[in-house]
Amino acid sequence: MGGFLALVYGLGCYLIFFVTFSYAIGFVGNILVPKSIDGPVQSSLTSASMAEALVINTLLLGAFAIQHSVMARPGFKRLWTRIVPKSVERSTYVLFASLILALLCWQWRPMPAPVWVVEHPVGVLVLQATFWLGFGLVLLSTFLIDHFELFGLRQVVGRLLKRELPGPVFHLPWVYRQVRHPLYLGFIIAFWSAPVMSQGHLFFAIACTAYIFIGIFFEERDLIDTFGDTYRNYRKQVGMLIPRLGGGATPEK
Repeated sequence: MGGFLALVYGLGCYLIFFVTFSYAIGFVGNILVPKSIDGPVQSSLTSASMAEALVINTLLLGAFAIQHSVMARPGFKRLWTRIVPKSVERSTYVLFASLILALLCWQWRPMPAPVWVVEHPVGVLVLQATFWLGFGLVLLSTFLIDHFELFGLRQVVGRLLKRELPGPVFHLPWVYRQVRHPLYLGFIIAFWSAPVMSQGHLFFAIACTAYIFIGIFFEERDLIDTFGDTYRNYRKQVGMLIPRLGGGATPEK
C-alpha cells in the first residue's frame, strides 16, 4: 500500500509540474495565457507602483531561488529524508518547486515599458525560433540525464516494485560532451529571446541568469564531492555554457 500511495503521490506531483511548467513557457513568451510576464496591466504604472512591482517581483524570484538552492543541497536532503520517505523526496522537491513557480506566475507584477523592440520580420522570426529552441534544449537535456529520475517518477516506481535504485553514475550523453550545463543554457536562450523586451522581462532575465550562475557554482561543488577528479577533469575539457573551440569530452566507451 505504501508503494502504491507513493506512486500516486509522485504522479500527482509530476502532473502539477507539467501543468505549471507549460503555463510558465506561455508566461515568459506572452503566449496563450491569461496572465503573462508583460500583462495584463490594470492601469498606467506610477513611480510608486513601479517600485512596488520591483519589490514584489524581487521577493518572488528570491523565494524561487532559495527553494531551489536549499532543497537541492545534499545536507538538506539528509535532514529532509528523516521526515519525508526517501522514495518521494524528489517528488516533494518537484511539488514545492512547481508551487513556487505557480505563485510567481500568479503574483508577478508586469512592468511592460519596452527596453527594446525588434520590428523586422526576420528578426522577430529568429527570436521566436530561438525561444522555442531554448525550451526544446531544456526538455532534451532532462531526457538525456534521465527525465523520470529527475522528476521523481523512477524513485516511486522503484518503491512500488521494491527495487533499489543504483547510485549516481557519471556519464556524458551527447550535448553534455560539448557543454556542462545544456539545461541551463536552454533556459538562458529562452529567457533572452524576446522581440519585445520589457522592463519586467529584462529584470526577470537578468535575475534568472544571475541565479543560474550561482546555482551552477553550488551544483558543481556537489558534483565534485560526488565524482571527485572525474568531474574536475570534465570541467577542464568542457565549457560551462559555451562549447570550447577544439574542446569537448571524449565519448564514452
